[in-house]
Amino acid sequence: MNNIARTAVGLASLGRPAYINLGRSSELPAERTVEAMRDATFALLDRAYEAGVRRVDVARSYGRAEEFLAAWLAARGYADVTVSSKWGYAYVGDWRTDADVHEVKEHSLARFRQQWAETRDTLPAAPALYQVHSLTPDSALFADQGLQAALAELVDAGVRVGFSTSGPAQADTIRRALELTVDGRRLFTAVQSTWNVLESSAGLALAEAYRAGVLVQLKETLANGVLAVDPPEVVAGIARAHGTTPDAVALAAAYAEEWADVVLVGPAGVAQLDTNLAAADLQLTGDDLENLAELRENPHEYWARRSQLVWE
Repeated sequence: MNNIARTAVGLASLGRPAYINLGRSSELPAERTVEAMRDATFALLDRAYEAGVRRVDVARSYGRAEEFLAAWLAARGYADVTVSSKWGYAYVGDWRTDADVHEVKEHSLARFRQQWAETRDTLPAAPALYQVHSLTPDSALFADQGLQAALAELVDAGVRVGFSTSGPAQADTIRRALELTVDGRRLFTAVQSTWNVLESSAGLALAEAYRAGVLVQLKETLANGVLAVDPPEVVAGIARAHGTTPDAVALAAAYAEEWADVVLVGPAGVAQLDTNLAAADLQLTGDDLENLAELRENPHEYWARRSQLVWE
Protein backbone atom coordinates (compact mmCIF):
# COMPACT_ATOMS: atom_id res chain seq x y z
CA MET A 1 0.00 0.00 0.00
CA ASN A 2 1.38 3.43 -0.97
CA ASN A 3 1.37 5.36 2.28
CA ILE A 4 2.37 8.64 0.65
CA ALA A 5 -0.84 8.43 -1.38
CA ARG A 6 -2.70 8.03 1.93
CA THR A 7 -1.09 11.16 3.38
CA ALA A 8 -2.66 14.60 3.71
CA VAL A 9 -0.90 17.76 4.84
CA GLY A 10 -2.95 19.95 7.17
CA LEU A 11 -2.28 23.69 7.41
CA ALA A 12 -3.52 24.33 10.95
CA SER A 13 0.00 25.24 12.09
CA LEU A 14 0.80 27.66 9.27
CA GLY A 15 -2.44 29.45 8.44
CA ARG A 16 -2.38 31.55 11.62
CA PRO A 17 0.36 32.73 13.98
CA ALA A 18 -0.83 30.84 17.08
CA TYR A 19 -1.85 27.23 17.60
CA ILE A 20 -1.65 24.55 20.30
CA ASN A 21 0.80 22.17 18.59
CA LEU A 22 4.03 21.67 20.52
CA GLY A 23 7.31 22.13 18.69
CA ARG A 24 6.12 24.84 16.31
CA SER A 25 8.32 27.72 17.47
CA SER A 26 11.61 26.36 16.16
CA GLU A 27 10.08 25.69 12.75
CA LEU A 28 8.15 28.91 12.16
CA PRO A 29 9.59 32.17 10.77
CA ALA A 30 11.17 34.45 13.36
CA GLU A 31 8.50 37.05 12.60
CA ARG A 32 5.10 35.49 12.03
CA THR A 33 3.87 38.08 9.57
CA VAL A 34 1.26 37.18 6.99
CA GLU A 35 3.92 37.29 4.27
CA ALA A 36 6.37 35.10 6.20
CA MET A 37 3.72 32.51 7.02
CA ARG A 38 2.57 32.48 3.40
CA ASP A 39 6.14 31.85 2.27
CA ALA A 40 6.52 29.06 4.83
CA THR A 41 3.28 27.51 3.59
CA PHE A 42 4.51 27.61 0.00
CA ALA A 43 7.78 25.92 1.01
CA LEU A 44 5.93 23.20 2.90
CA LEU A 45 3.50 22.53 0.08
CA ASP A 46 6.30 22.48 -2.48
CA ARG A 47 8.18 19.87 -0.45
CA ALA A 48 5.02 17.80 0.11
CA TYR A 49 4.16 17.83 -3.58
CA GLU A 50 7.72 16.88 -4.51
CA ALA A 51 7.42 13.91 -2.13
CA GLY A 52 4.22 12.76 -3.81
CA VAL A 53 1.59 14.09 -1.38
CA ARG A 54 -1.53 15.17 -3.22
CA ARG A 55 -3.96 15.89 -0.38
CA VAL A 56 -4.20 19.18 1.56
CA ASP A 57 -6.56 19.86 4.45
CA VAL A 58 -7.60 23.35 5.54
CA ALA A 59 -10.48 25.00 7.43
CA ARG A 60 -12.16 28.36 7.69
CA SER A 61 -10.79 28.68 11.23
CA TYR A 62 -7.17 28.09 10.15
CA GLY A 63 -6.63 31.82 9.73
CA ARG A 64 -5.50 32.39 6.13
CA ALA A 65 -4.90 28.75 5.28
CA GLU A 66 -7.44 28.67 2.45
CA GLU A 67 -6.02 31.92 1.08
CA PHE A 68 -2.43 30.61 1.21
CA LEU A 69 -3.43 27.35 -0.44
CA ALA A 70 -5.34 29.13 -3.18
CA ALA A 71 -2.34 31.35 -3.93
CA TRP A 72 -0.03 28.32 -4.04
CA LEU A 73 -2.33 26.43 -6.39
CA ALA A 74 -2.58 29.46 -8.66
CA ALA A 75 1.19 29.96 -8.67
CA ARG A 76 2.03 26.32 -9.34
CA GLY A 77 -0.83 25.41 -11.66
CA TYR A 78 -1.32 21.93 -10.20
CA ALA A 79 -4.61 20.26 -11.08
CA ASP A 80 -4.10 16.98 -9.21
CA VAL A 81 -4.33 18.20 -5.60
CA THR A 82 -7.32 17.04 -3.57
CA VAL A 83 -8.48 19.79 -1.22
CA SER A 84 -10.62 19.32 1.87
CA SER A 85 -11.87 22.15 4.07
CA LYS A 86 -14.08 22.57 7.10
CA TRP A 87 -16.70 24.96 8.39
CA GLY A 88 -18.15 25.58 11.86
CA TYR A 89 -15.38 27.49 13.61
CA ALA A 90 -14.66 31.13 12.80
CA TYR A 91 -11.15 32.49 13.24
CA VAL A 92 -11.30 35.56 15.51
CA GLY A 93 -7.66 35.78 16.61
CA ASP A 94 -6.96 38.87 14.48
CA TRP A 95 -3.49 37.51 13.61
CA ARG A 96 -2.32 37.81 17.22
CA THR A 97 -0.57 35.19 19.31
CA ASP A 98 -1.91 36.69 22.54
CA ALA A 99 -5.60 36.90 21.60
CA ASP A 100 -7.99 35.96 24.40
CA VAL A 101 -10.00 33.83 21.95
CA HIS A 102 -8.70 32.43 18.67
CA GLU A 103 -11.77 30.68 17.26
CA VAL A 104 -15.50 30.48 17.92
CA LYS A 105 -17.64 27.44 17.14
CA GLU A 106 -21.17 27.54 15.76
CA HIS A 107 -22.97 24.75 13.93
CA SER A 108 -25.85 26.70 12.42
CA LEU A 109 -27.37 27.06 8.99
CA ALA A 110 -26.30 30.71 8.89
CA ARG A 111 -22.69 29.86 9.75
CA PHE A 112 -22.63 27.12 7.13
CA ARG A 113 -23.96 29.38 4.39
CA GLN A 114 -21.56 32.17 5.33
CA GLN A 115 -18.49 29.97 5.45
CA TRP A 116 -19.34 27.96 2.35
CA ALA A 117 -19.58 31.25 0.44
CA GLU A 118 -16.22 32.33 1.90
CA THR A 119 -14.61 29.03 0.94
CA ARG A 120 -15.96 29.25 -2.61
CA ASP A 121 -14.77 32.86 -2.89
CA THR A 122 -11.28 31.91 -1.67
CA LEU A 123 -10.40 28.58 -3.27
CA PRO A 124 -10.04 28.32 -7.07
CA ALA A 125 -12.57 25.48 -7.17
CA ALA A 126 -14.98 23.85 -4.77
CA PRO A 127 -13.16 21.56 -2.33
CA ALA A 128 -13.56 17.86 -3.01
CA LEU A 129 -14.61 17.41 0.61
CA TYR A 130 -16.35 19.90 2.92
CA GLN A 131 -16.60 18.91 6.57
CA VAL A 132 -18.44 19.98 9.68
CA HIS A 133 -15.65 21.06 12.00
CA SER A 134 -15.44 19.29 15.36
CA LEU A 135 -18.81 17.59 15.60
CA THR A 136 -19.76 16.47 19.12
CA PRO A 137 -22.88 14.77 20.53
CA ASP A 138 -24.34 18.10 21.67
CA SER A 139 -24.01 19.78 18.27
CA ALA A 140 -27.11 21.64 17.10
CA LEU A 141 -26.67 19.99 13.71
CA PHE A 142 -28.28 16.77 14.90
CA ALA A 143 -31.64 18.49 15.38
CA ASP A 144 -31.40 21.04 12.55
CA GLN A 145 -33.13 19.52 9.54
CA GLY A 146 -32.70 22.74 7.57
CA LEU A 147 -28.95 22.56 8.00
CA GLN A 148 -28.94 18.88 7.08
CA ALA A 149 -30.90 19.65 3.92
CA ALA A 150 -28.46 22.42 2.98
CA LEU A 151 -25.54 20.04 3.40
CA ALA A 152 -27.34 17.50 1.22
CA GLU A 153 -27.52 20.14 -1.52
CA LEU A 154 -23.72 20.14 -1.57
CA VAL A 155 -23.81 16.42 -2.21
CA ASP A 156 -26.16 17.03 -5.12
CA ALA A 157 -23.65 19.57 -6.45
CA GLY A 158 -20.88 16.97 -6.42
CA VAL A 159 -19.13 17.91 -3.18
CA ARG A 160 -18.45 15.15 -0.70
CA VAL A 161 -19.76 16.06 2.77
CA GLY A 162 -18.15 14.85 5.97
CA PHE A 163 -17.41 15.80 9.55
CA SER A 164 -14.52 15.89 11.97
CA THR A 165 -14.80 14.84 15.60
CA SER A 166 -13.25 15.86 18.89
CA GLY A 167 -13.62 14.98 22.55
CA PRO A 168 -13.98 11.79 24.57
CA ALA A 169 -17.24 10.76 22.87
CA GLN A 170 -15.86 10.56 19.33
CA ALA A 171 -17.10 7.00 18.79
CA ASP A 172 -20.65 7.93 19.76
CA THR A 173 -20.53 10.98 17.50
CA ILE A 174 -19.30 8.93 14.54
CA ARG A 175 -22.03 6.32 14.84
CA ARG A 176 -24.79 8.86 15.37
CA ALA A 177 -23.67 11.11 12.50
CA LEU A 178 -23.44 8.23 10.07
CA GLU A 179 -27.06 7.38 10.79
CA LEU A 180 -28.25 10.77 9.48
CA THR A 181 -30.12 10.60 6.20
CA VAL A 182 -31.77 13.16 3.94
CA ASP A 183 -34.42 11.84 1.56
CA GLY A 184 -33.32 8.31 2.37
CA ARG A 185 -29.67 8.93 1.53
CA ARG A 186 -26.77 8.94 3.99
CA LEU A 187 -25.69 12.54 4.53
CA PHE A 188 -22.06 12.02 5.52
CA THR A 189 -19.64 9.85 3.56
CA ALA A 190 -16.38 10.98 5.21
CA VAL A 191 -15.13 11.27 8.77
CA GLN A 192 -11.97 12.86 10.17
CA SER A 193 -11.23 11.87 13.76
CA THR A 194 -8.46 12.21 16.29
CA TRP A 195 -6.55 8.96 16.50
CA ASN A 196 -3.10 8.38 17.90
CA VAL A 197 -1.39 5.84 20.14
CA LEU A 198 -2.53 7.79 23.22
CA GLU A 199 -6.13 8.37 22.10
CA SER A 200 -7.41 5.47 20.01
CA SER A 201 -10.91 5.20 21.47
CA ALA A 202 -12.57 5.98 18.12
CA GLY A 203 -10.87 3.05 16.42
CA LEU A 204 -13.74 0.56 16.42
CA ALA A 205 -16.24 3.13 15.20
CA LEU A 206 -13.85 4.25 12.46
CA ALA A 207 -13.32 0.65 11.35
CA GLU A 208 -17.10 0.24 11.15
CA ALA A 209 -17.32 3.41 9.06
CA TYR A 210 -14.61 2.14 6.72
CA ARG A 211 -16.44 -1.13 6.19
CA ALA A 212 -19.56 0.86 5.36
CA GLY A 213 -17.72 2.66 2.56
CA VAL A 214 -17.07 5.91 4.44
CA LEU A 215 -13.78 7.75 3.84
CA VAL A 216 -11.83 7.52 7.12
CA GLN A 217 -9.19 10.14 7.94
CA LEU A 218 -7.00 10.27 11.04
CA LYS A 219 -6.06 13.66 12.49
CA GLU A 220 -3.94 14.78 15.44
CA THR A 221 -1.88 11.66 14.83
CA LEU A 222 0.97 13.16 16.88
CA ALA A 223 -1.28 14.27 19.76
CA ASN A 224 -0.70 17.93 18.97
CA GLY A 225 3.04 17.39 18.90
CA VAL A 226 3.35 15.54 22.19
CA LEU A 227 4.44 12.31 20.50
CA ALA A 228 7.19 14.17 18.65
CA VAL A 229 8.44 16.57 21.32
CA ASP A 230 7.84 14.66 24.55
CA PRO A 231 7.15 11.05 23.58
CA PRO A 232 6.65 8.20 26.05
CA GLU A 233 9.74 6.04 26.45
CA VAL A 234 8.02 3.22 24.57
CA VAL A 235 7.79 5.43 21.48
CA ALA A 236 11.31 6.77 21.90
CA GLY A 237 12.69 3.26 22.38
CA ILE A 238 11.04 1.93 19.24
CA ALA A 239 12.39 4.94 17.34
CA ARG A 240 15.93 4.18 18.52
CA ALA A 241 15.58 0.54 17.56
CA HIS A 242 14.53 1.49 14.02
CA GLY A 243 16.99 4.37 13.67
CA THR A 244 14.25 6.91 13.19
CA THR A 245 12.37 9.63 15.07
CA PRO A 246 9.45 9.33 17.53
CA ASP A 247 7.05 11.15 15.20
CA ALA A 248 7.74 8.60 12.47
CA VAL A 249 6.94 5.77 14.88
CA ALA A 250 3.65 7.35 15.95
CA LEU A 251 2.64 7.97 12.35
CA ALA A 252 3.65 4.47 11.28
CA ALA A 253 1.20 3.15 13.87
CA ALA A 254 -1.54 5.19 12.16
CA TYR A 255 -0.57 3.87 8.72
CA ALA A 256 -0.71 0.34 10.14
CA GLU A 257 -4.47 0.68 10.62
CA GLU A 258 -5.79 -0.74 7.34
CA TRP A 259 -9.12 1.02 7.78
CA ALA A 260 -7.41 4.43 7.74
CA ASP A 261 -7.83 5.79 4.22
CA VAL A 262 -5.98 9.04 4.99
CA VAL A 263 -3.40 9.93 7.63
CA LEU A 264 -3.04 13.65 8.27
CA VAL A 265 0.20 15.34 9.28
CA GLY A 266 0.39 18.94 10.46
CA PRO A 267 4.03 20.06 10.33
CA ALA A 268 5.05 23.66 10.92
CA GLY A 269 7.90 23.47 8.44
CA VAL A 270 9.83 21.42 5.92
CA ALA A 271 12.12 19.76 8.48
CA GLN A 272 9.15 18.42 10.44
CA LEU A 273 7.47 17.31 7.22
CA ASP A 274 10.53 15.30 6.20
CA THR A 275 10.65 13.37 9.48
CA ASN A 276 6.88 12.85 9.33
CA LEU A 277 7.07 11.41 5.83
CA ALA A 278 9.75 8.94 6.89
CA ALA A 279 6.87 7.06 8.52
CA ALA A 280 5.50 6.11 5.11
CA ASP A 281 8.31 3.57 4.67
CA LEU A 282 8.61 2.46 8.30
CA GLN A 283 7.40 -1.06 9.00
CA LEU A 284 6.69 -1.63 12.67
CA THR A 285 6.83 -5.14 14.06
CA GLY A 286 3.94 -6.91 15.72
CA ASP A 287 5.66 -6.43 19.07
CA ASP A 288 6.08 -2.72 18.34
CA LEU A 289 2.37 -2.34 17.66
CA GLU A 290 1.40 -4.31 20.76
CA ASN A 291 3.64 -2.15 22.93
CA LEU A 292 2.24 1.03 21.39
CA ALA A 293 -1.32 -0.18 21.96
CA GLU A 294 -0.59 -0.35 25.67
CA LEU A 295 -0.09 3.43 25.71
CA ARG A 296 -3.81 4.04 25.21
CA GLU A 297 -5.11 6.51 27.78
CA ASN A 298 -8.52 7.12 29.25
CA PRO A 299 -10.10 9.45 26.65
CA HIS A 300 -11.55 11.77 29.29
CA GLU A 301 -8.10 12.26 30.80
CA TYR A 302 -6.52 12.72 27.37
CA TRP A 303 -8.99 15.40 26.29
CA ALA A 304 -8.83 17.16 29.66
CA ARG A 305 -5.07 17.47 29.24
CA ARG A 306 -5.41 18.60 25.63
CA SER A 307 -7.78 21.36 26.73
CA GLN A 308 -4.94 22.80 28.81
CA LEU A 309 -2.59 23.28 25.86
CA VAL A 310 -1.71 26.93 25.31
CA TRP A 311 -2.09 28.79 22.04
CA GLU A 312 1.28 30.31 21.22
